[in-house]
Amino acid sequence: MLDDRKKKVLQAIVEEYINTAEPVSSNALISKYDLNCSSATIRNEMSDLEKKGLLDKMHTSSGRVPSAKGYRYYVDELLKDDNISLEEVKYISNKLETKVHEIEDLTKITANTISEITHYTTVTIGPKADEQIIQEIKFVLLGTRMLLAIIMTDTGMVKETIIKFDEDINEKQVETLNYMFNNKLKGQPIERIDKPLEEYLYQEMSDMVKVIKPIIEQIKKVLFEENKIELQGTRKELDLPEFNSLQVAKNFMNILDEKELIADMLNSGFAEDINVYIGGEGEGEEEKLKDFSMVTFKHKVGNKDLGTIGIIGPKRMDYSKVISVMKYISKKLNEK
Repeated sequence: MLDDRKKKVLQAIVEEYINTAEPVSSNALISKYDLNCSSATIRNEMSDLEKKGLLDKMHTSSGRVPSAKGYRYYVDELLKDDNISLEEVKYISNKLETKVHEIEDLTKITANTISEITHYTTVTIGPKADEQIIQEIKFVLLGTRMLLAIIMTDTGMVKETIIKFDEDINEKQVETLNYMFNNKLKGQPIERIDKPLEEYLYQEMSDMVKVIKPIIEQIKKVLFEENKIELQGTRKELDLPEFNSLQVAKNFMNILDEKELIADMLNSGFAEDINVYIGGEGEGEEEKLKDFSMVTFKHKVGNKDLGTIGIIGPKRMDYSKVISVMKYISKKLNEK
């Protein structure tokens, strides 16, 4: 537990380091922050915070930088989540009013807006397929051996896929497919597209067995692509001082390539909260992630789960700005 003065010193150090990317000295704090104490007192407080593991001392200077533990204390206890300007509020509002043809486009607009304001990389992932309900499946004949399948879910997700066949199919068969698939699947969770459906349709449509199996295989393939990771804004982030280190830049790009790791982080945490992961907190990935942090939130419009959006960047992330922007965007989306 920290007393008020230590809290003020820690908050000032974190915010100064976020702003400058330079180790913070007692003189810098005296000149820029209203701490109402002497330079000697601040040095003592910095020494105590270092002993508590909240600050690290740089070998090349007398200044201190926040440790992962220090960032965690700052995020949990000291951070202000109203760090958003009127201009940014207007910009976000205008962006989110953009008309979209598909609800998935709103996710791209939201992620891009967050990246533009914070200058960090955004990562997104769609809602889990097995939690969605099928609203309609529509088949359209494109040729004698080609079929377009359109699948719509309760989240507003629309997926399209083309299925090719080795034998001719006709309009009458397509009408039958539309009736049978919707009769069996409308209002059902996506996970129903599996073996029981195949067996049911085989029995009901014995003369179309060769048509049904490739349709089901292709529909399952396109629907369960929800773990596809989308990235925005990486180029801007690589201009940050941390990436002057070739090793840090290489580690960052390697992390972005590890889709499974990012998907696990995006899908963890509580659905209603903003979740903050600092410097490899969590299970078994500490070394890979030790220089980086991720902030995630559940992307919802009303009660519709559109997936998760996250910001990934260096530990010296402007957590106050990122969380303020995410909270405001989450509020605006829930008003839709």
